[in-house]
Amino acid sequence: MQLYCNSLTEYKRLDTLEVKVGDLLIGNHHPVRIQTMTTTDTMDTAATVAQAIRCIEAGAELVRITAPSKKEAENLLHIKNELRKQGYTTPLVADIHFTPNAAEIAARIVEKVRINPGNYVDKKKFETLEYTDTEYQEEIDRIRERFTPLVSICKEHGTAMRIGTNHGSLSDRIMSRYGDTPMGMVESAMEFLRIAEDLQYRNIVLSMKASNPQVMVQAYRLLVQTMQQELGHCYPLHLGVTEAGDGEDGRIKSAIGIGTLLEDGVGDTIRVSLTEDPEFELPVCRDIIKRYTNRNDQTKIPAIELVTWSPFSYKRRESSTIGNIGDKQVPVVVADYSGYSKLEPADLISIGYTYDEPSDKWNIADAAADYIYTGTLAPSFALPGTLKVLMDAASREVLNDKENYLPYYNAADYVQALHNNQTGQLSFVAFNCTELTSTENEQLLQKLTNPAVAASTVLMATATGTHAMAAVRRLFALLGEKQVTVPVIIHSVSNYANMDEHLIHHATEAGALLLDGFGDGIWLSNQEQDATRQTTLNNIAFGILQATRTRISKTEYISCPSCGRTLFDLQETTARIRAVTHHLKGVKIAIMGCIVNGPGEMADADFGYVGSGVGKITLYKGKEIVKRGLNSDVAVNELINLIRENGMWVDKN
Repeated sequence: MQLYCNSLTEYKRLDTLEVKVGDLLIGNHHPVRIQTMTTTDTMDTAATVAQAIRCIEAGAELVRITAPSKKEAENLLHIKNELRKQGYTTPLVADIHFTPNAAEIAARIVEKVRINPGNYVDKKKFETLEYTDTEYQEEIDRIRERFTPLVSICKEHGTAMRIGTNHGSLSDRIMSRYGDTPMGMVESAMEFLRIAEDLQYRNIVLSMKASNPQVMVQAYRLLVQTMQQELGHCYPLHLGVTEAGDGEDGRIKSAIGIGTLLEDGVGDTIRVSLTEDPEFELPVCRDIIKRYTNRNDQTKIPAIELVTWSPFSYKRRESSTIGNIGDKQVPVVVADYSGYSKLEPADLISIGYTYDEPSDKWNIADAAADYIYTGTLAPSFALPGTLKVLMDAASREVLNDKENYLPYYNAADYVQALHNNQTGQLSFVAFNCTELTSTENEQLLQKLTNPAVAASTVLMATATGTHAMAAVRRLFALLGEKQVTVPVIIHSVSNYANMDEHLIHHATEAGALLLDGFGDGIWLSNQEQDATRQTTLNNIAFGILQATRTRISKTEYISCPSCGRTLFDLQETTARIRAVTHHLKGVKIAIMGCIVNGPGEMADADFGYVGSGVGKITLYKGKEIVKRGLNSDVAVNELINLIRENGMWVDKN
């Protein structure tokens, strides 16, 4: 083990116990399984069966169904029987919050039950509690007493269990001792897991979900380390970013959180939690896991002997400041125009720059790229002052006016230019991490130990092959070992066939590095690029920075996937709220279908819109109730008023 995985440089699946869910095997190097959750009322048998079938036919290997009370748990039998009658044998999972008696009923019916350790026994009141060690142990004994019957039933019926921690629903007891932290999430699950181990029940999967990918990744890593150190073995892990939201943003968040862990061989089942119909989650799941079905073509990456960063807490890598790049400045975005034969002002609309000819001025969006790479092409018009151009060094050299263009070198040419004393101005240098120990790379790294050279050099780190992220990470480790602090821009290159796959690739490759504090900017490239793809790539780039909390350029929405507990039309309401608040840069708004997912699941949202009854909405400021029981037809306007009252509203331009 290397901290939390088998290797930081070689792709190997994490060794885990094997869990049997019906006829489905999870963990122990079996394929990564994909799953989803129904959004229908569990008491509506026909609707739930129909939706479960759509999910199964879309590829779901497990289907989760909410069971908020005894009656829904009992109705799982009718749902299961109808599915079996129609020839569908996919395992069903009962989703339990607050109600041990419902779990005990469901465990006799379905193949797996999911419990939330934050609310299975404890009731959350957002109180700060003080415990002596003796009192704390008494609480653990209380959990044992209430949890043991469920374990006994699961053992008797061969039922699997998921102990699923959610960042936003940690108990007051855990919060008081560990705080709102990844370690608190881990301990919340471990309390239940220790009891199950004592009772010799091991048919268990664990999860550590959060709406913030950074918290989620850290919690899973800590859980693996804790299980290895304390138990000597690991249980299979179900991965997911909870309340990821919808559309492009939801997919980016999920790919970053899930992909970061899968890159290191951690994870045995996944769900992409989108505020969309559940069958739409499954193609995204498939796009994520197919990246890991064949990793036999790995180029060998030198092992990391000295880990110079903590994978369990975020700290941005220290880098020197060069212009607007590095140190504490937000990561920059580079847009790739190298495939263009001619560049017009209108071509920059896709990256956030709109030229107004009558006023001869540029309008600049919040999500506007900072640099463009044009290859051999020099734009023939005056660019906005905030946008800088990178050109191939040889092409730039023949220009009469070099002032507005920055040179882009490969490593060998840059080393030669340094040798010939032809540099001195800011230079961008491609660094192929796949060939980390090549002669030109080693010569370049040696040159970068010279402060004068480092002060004018920005590396553009890229890699090829299936394990490219680990190769780029190896460069950051090497820079740490050599104490070289040059800024590094992550250049992610996708060779996939369509935009959905490009999104997953870029979010995983760049997002995984940014979560660990690596990278002073990102540059996303595809094989083919035009104006439409350029717009999408720019959105993905800023979406990755937003999801990793490294550069905030828009409103953030924390929106749960709908389920049978939801008390209003989540998709329609999310769209309405987005329409009137999307311009509120940096504001975080949680949209939660029911009290299970709010207020706790709202995590660090500034404002919350939570279903509290049929047609009724409760509004939150942070985790504090501000307005209760509002009619849904006025609740969106009341949310706007609440944002305005707290000084965070701005009118649209």
